[in-house]
Amino acid sequence: MNRSLEKAKGTGKDIAANAVMCLVAVTLLLPVADPASITVRTSPLAELCACLHALDEPDHHPAAARWVARLHVTADEDLLARATAWAPLWSAFRARYLLPLTPGSRRSLEEELQDIEAIPLDDFVTMTLQALIGKNNAEIGDDVLQRLRLISSSRLELGTAVRQDAGEFRSRLIEFLTTFAAAVFETDWPAMKAVLDREAAARERELRRRGPLALADFPAATAAGGRIVLDKLYSATVQIDAQRPCLLVPTLYGQPHFVVKHYPGYPVVIQYGMSPSTAPSLETIRHRLAVLQDPTRLRLCYAILRNPVATSELAKQLGMSAPQVSRHLRKLREAELVHAHRRGSVVYYQLDPEAIEKLGPQLLSVLYR
Repeated sequence: MNRSLEKAKGTGKDIAANAVMCLVAVTLLLPVADPASITVRTSPLAELCACLHALDEPDHHPAAARWVARLHVTADEDLLARATAWAPLWSAFRARYLLPLTPGSRRSLEEELQDIEAIPLDDFVTMTLQALIGKNNAEIGDDVLQRLRLISSSRLELGTAVRQDAGEFRSRLIEFLTTFAAAVFETDWPAMKAVLDREAAARERELRRRGPLALADFPAATAAGGRIVLDKLYSATVQIDAQRPCLLVPTLYGQPHFVVKHYPGYPVVIQYGMSPSTAPSLETIRHRLAVLQDPTRLRLCYAILRNPVATSELAKQLGMSAPQVSRHLRKLREAELVHAHRRGSVVYYQLDPEAIEKLGPQLLSVLYR
């Protein structure tokens, strides 16, 4: 535990400062006259690509662990190798066309793949290169291949291919997705769909009952007047209306990621994990790290780590006045880093070591969104 405190003292300040600088968000301006512009839809294409992402990065997708393990035993090695080659398109930054491109009623996988074929090639190329670079609204200039070269050889290879012949690239991608789905996804999809349909129905009921503000139920979201603010590590503001509706897409194997896509001219898509995230908001993490920046509070944490201690005793140990200690303890208590309990007329304080220990995994979980 002392090492944890050392780390908090040595690097927590820097991390907290960076978190403050990165406290940005995607803001959805909510519809007033047309709340029906927010709908829920299950998507076989989105879930297929969530499965492919879990296959490529299994460590942080425990819900998909059995499925991934089975694939490595039963699937054709060449098919798995091809999945690895295409993987940058569904990595942490998903290509926009791998989520629903059209509003309205639910569509089959074949129809969703046809939607990819129907989008203009210029949009397809831009969506592909943005995914490879890993940035929304990335400016795609003449230096794009140089940028990809600095990221990875696999991304450079895909970027070069889509620049050389976008139509051929798109045909090969759709052929792979069709082949992979037929080989290892279609047999599992009916069971997945049944679960996702139940979630979609429940989410639709909430939208009918509460309107657009039901979006604030997402762990990464907060309501602010006529808008929803989503924790993301970049800034954007998007108007939701009849011309640009919003689709909520539940996922089984995509959790813990919280994906928001808002490419111009296409519906806004939010893909969310069905199990509620246990990670707090980015603001909560930032607040806890900021509280631990103070050297006096770190000394207090050390003093109350093993045993509960009263304020007056802490004041003696730290050479401070009782009101000074109380102010620091209040900050730690507000950040939910200490427990307080009363014995008679005396209040004792003890550190919550698990809360300190979880800061690392929780920060990572927030960043994975």
